[in-house]
Amino acid sequence: MGNRRQSSRRAASARALSWLLATSCLTLGSAAAPPANAAPGANVTTYVSGLNNPRGLKFGPDGALYVAEGGLGGNTSTNGLCNQVPPPVGPYTGSHTSGRISRIGGNHVRTTVVDNLPSSQTSPALNSFVSGVADVAFVGGTLYGLLAGAGCSHGVTSLSNGVVRINPNHSWTLIADLSAYQKAHPVAQPFEGDFEPDGTWYSMIAVNGELYALEPNHGEVDKVTIGGAISRVIDISDSQGHVVPTALAYHGNFYTANLGGFPQAIGSSKVWKFTPSGQIKGVESGFDMVLGLVFDNRARMYVLETAAQSPAPAPNKGRITRIDPGGARKIIADGLLFPTGMTLGPDGNLYISNFGFGGGQGDGSVLKVELTD
Repeated sequence: MGNRRQSSRRAASARALSWLLATSCLTLGSAAAPPANAAPGANVTTYVSGLNNPRGLKFGPDGALYVAEGGLGGNTSTNGLCNQVPPPVGPYTGSHTSGRISRIGGNHVRTTVVDNLPSSQTSPALNSFVSGVADVAFVGGTLYGLLAGAGCSHGVTSLSNGVVRINPNHSWTLIADLSAYQKAHPVAQPFEGDFEPDGTWYSMIAVNGELYALEPNHGEVDKVTIGGAISRVIDISDSQGHVVPTALAYHGNFYTANLGGFPQAIGSSKVWKFTPSGQIKGVESGFDMVLGLVFDNRARMYVLETAAQSPAPAPNKGRITRIDPGGARKIIADGLLFPTGMTLGPDGNLYISNFGFGGGQGDGSVLKVELTD
C-alpha cells in the first residue's frame, strides 16, 4: 500500500479532474473547427454547438438529447469558511447559478431545461477550469442531474453536490446530498494531495429504476434511489488505489474506466467490470485518459479517450475505439478536441460532448458519430 500511495503522489495531477488541461497549450480557438477524423465505417459531424463545457449526455424518452453543462464557473470564494481543496487545484471559486442542462431537439436547436444550477472553477494557478452539472439520466420520464460543482469546498454555500430531480415546471429538487454522504462514509484510500471534501462527481446512469453515480477523486460508485436513499456499491480505491475512475456503463454488470494521473505511462488506463455486490476485475487495458464508455445492441464496447497516446492532455487527440465481444479493436474516430462524454443514440449512432474542458462561453459542442457497420 505504501508504494502505491507514493506512486500516486509522484503522479499528482488531475486527480480531481481539474488538472485535465493544466499541462496543455490552450491556444485552441473555437470548437467550430473540423471536429474529428472518421475511420472507415463512421462519419463525424457537428450535431449542435454553442454549449458551455458540455459533459455527460443522454437521450430522453421524447427522443431529444439532454446535455449536462459545466457552465462558466464563478467568483465567489468560501476560503476561511470550510475546508478547501489544496493548491494548486484549489481554492475554488463558484457561482450558484452558472450550470445548466440543455435539450437538443430533432431540429438540432438547443433550449434550456434548467439554468440555475451551481458551477465552480479551480484556482487561477490551474487555469480556472470549470465543473458544474456533470451528467444526466432518466428514470421513467423524469430527468435527474448530477452536480459536481457545488458544495462549500467549491465556493458554493447554497447547495451540496448531489442528485437533483428536474420537475415538470423546470424547477429542481435536491433528492440526495452526496457531499454529506462522502463525508460520513470515507473511502479506504483517499488521496490527500488534492482531496476534495465535496467530491468531483462525473458519471451517472440509471439501471432498473435506480441511479448510480461515480466519483473520481475519492474513487467510488454509489446507488441513489429516486426516494433519495444513498448506499455504497463499490469503493474502487480499496482494491485499485487512486486510479481516478471516470466512465460508468452497464451491460449485464457494471463497467468503469479511468482517467489516471499526469504524466502517465501511455496505455496505462484500464476498463474494469464490477458486480452490484462490489466484486471487480480488469477486462481491458492499453488506453489513455478515458472519459466515456458505452455498449451498443451488439454487445460492442466503445471507449472514449480524451487524449489518446499522450502522457498528458493534448488538443485534438481524442479518440473512440470499439471493442468487439471477441476482443478485436477498431478506431472509430480520432482528432476530437477534449471530448468529455459519450452516449448511444436511439438511431444506433454515438454522440460525443466535444471541447468539454477549457473552452469559453459557447465553445463546446456535441458531435454525431454515424456508424455504418
